[in-house]
Amino acid sequence: MNTRSIRFRLAVWHAVFTAAIFILLGTLLFVQVRAYLKSTILETQSRRARQIAETLVANLPRTGEAYLASQIETLYAPELGDRFIRVTRPGGSVLYRSGAPADQSFDPASVAPVGSGGRMQGTRMDVLPDGRTLLVASQEIGAGGGASYIVEVGTSGEPVNQLVRRLLTLLALGLPFVALVAAGGGYILVRRALAPVEQIARKAAIITQHNLSERLPVPETHDELERLSIALNHMITRLDDAFGNSRRFVADASHELRTPLTIVQGELESLAKDGATPAEFREQLGSLLEEVERLARIVQQLFALSRLDAGEAHSESTVLDLSALAVSTAEQMALLAEDKRIILSCEGSSPVFVTGDRSRLRQVVVNLLDNAIKYTEPGGAIVLTTAMKNGAAVLEVADSGVGIPSEALPHVFERFFRVRRERASTDGGAGLGLAIVKSISSAHGGRVEVESVEGTGSRFRVHLPPSPTLDFKPE
Repeated sequence: MNTRSIRFRLAVWHAVFTAAIFILLGTLLFVQVRAYLKSTILETQSRRARQIAETLVANLPRTGEAYLASQIETLYAPELGDRFIRVTRPGGSVLYRSGAPADQSFDPASVAPVGSGGRMQGTRMDVLPDGRTLLVASQEIGAGGGASYIVEVGTSGEPVNQLVRRLLTLLALGLPFVALVAAGGGYILVRRALAPVEQIARKAAIITQHNLSERLPVPETHDELERLSIALNHMITRLDDAFGNSRRFVADASHELRTPLTIVQGELESLAKDGATPAEFREQLGSLLEEVERLARIVQQLFALSRLDAGEAHSESTVLDLSALAVSTAEQMALLAEDKRIILSCEGSSPVFVTGDRSRLRQVVVNLLDNAIKYTEPGGAIVLTTAMKNGAAVLEVADSGVGIPSEALPHVFERFFRVRRERASTDGGAGLGLAIVKSISSAHGGRVEVESVEGTGSRFRVHLPPSPTLDFKPE
């Protein structure tokens, strides 16, 4: 999984945001439930304290203290009900105090005396010496003669604490589950939302200068994605028009230049052969003829590139033996290699069948061999190899020449790129040969790659889709 993708990041943010909301709501729930439980218990204790004060303590002068104690035991049974009840006389002495509760949740004798905290009436939470809590409500009431008694009724806070702890445990256990569900659900939702983007990306990846007539899918979502697709399609239309104008210009210019260059070349050759032309002029005419021939080659290469850009690489497509084509082409160029004392050899006698335009594929071999011969020093070697490798037809040209600097390798297939520009006027090239090789290879569904070490040599390798041998028909 790509952790840097928008899909992953949105899913994570959705999970984090949902978890944060869950934690916030859980905290509020925890605080509110704890406060509600404590307030409910204290309110119950307050009602019971008022009831004891108003029905029993208020009648104390008439009924007596013994009756009060017996009535509390009979009516409220504090030990059985796990309650704390204490009645304090005006002087601070204890009139009545309940015994230990049945659940032993607290020790009544350890409860601080009334008024020790500065409060005589109201509710409070006492922390006992053993760490347990006691929720207590106090009620002050007069019993005649100006005497005021304090009635305290309480109960252990442990049930509340246990319930709150269980709630906290449930919230803690629920948090990972909520985060996991949020992450999974968010991932699914984001994936569905970005599905049109995936379709647009896949379509955009296959659109090149050779198929600018293709258009991106437009999702009918009436949102930003639909507007983006429409805008990109308009941009592709403008690019198609620009590329078309550029191709037409190059094709028209190269076509128009061929005729005047041919005429100029013919006139110069006539002057060079004319016996009346002075000898010093003939040397200049020879230099002019070389430049005209170089311009003619450049124009021819530009015309070839314009035709390739227009998709004319398969005008005469057929099944052919790439090995035989490479050998025959190498034999025709052997004289150029011999002139520089370069050994040109071919390896791979097994047939390698491909489907394509014979003249175009021959041009690939010619350009690669011409490039190798041009940059291989006298006494060097060039090896031309054809073979089937990993399900592809491979044409390889390896030389022992000057090599290519590492910083120039990514640019060698660019048009008009030259590794050594100072040699432009001496080797007759214009930086279009390898660009033509790449265009022809791409037009045939293949690719070309280069490996080179400066000072050691270069290795150009063309990969083409193979054709089944049974489809091959000798020409």
